[in-house]
Amino acid sequence: MKKKIIFGLYIFFLLYFLIFSEIYGRSGVMQDYHYNITPFQEIERFWKYREQLGLMSYINLFGNVLIFAPFGFIEPLASKKRSFWATLVDGCLLSLSVEIFQFITKVGRFDVDDLLLNTSGVAIGYICFLIWNAIRRKYGTKG
Repeated sequence: MKKKIIFGLYIFFLLYFLIFSEIYGRSGVMQDYHYNITPFQEIERFWKYREQLGLMSYINLFGNVLIFAPFGFIEPLASKKRSFWATLVDGCLLSLSVEIFQFITKVGRFDVDDLLLNTSGVAIGYICFLIWNAIRRKYGTKG
């Protein structure tokens, strides 16, 4: 039960950060629809101009990965019989839902690269879950 509450709190935080902080903080509502459907276009741009963009470049690239890593770790904890693929698909669908919401409401832009980076974060989180679970089982601790 505690794991489900933690998962629910994480989802709430994630949605608040990705949707509502966009509305009330970072850029507000845009007048036009903005989107990128070319894979790796924005990743390449942020990497290519990382010296000019500075910290913002790293925050965009690694932040999108890191913010979804807990999903890959917590979802298998909160539900039984969660495979890597099920967790990856769920994380990808959540990211896609956020991207579509941002596009429709014009509070952000739909970016396929964010989808790729977010899903990579889910995979990394799941790998961390596997390592943690193996250690937990080896040493017999309750989780």
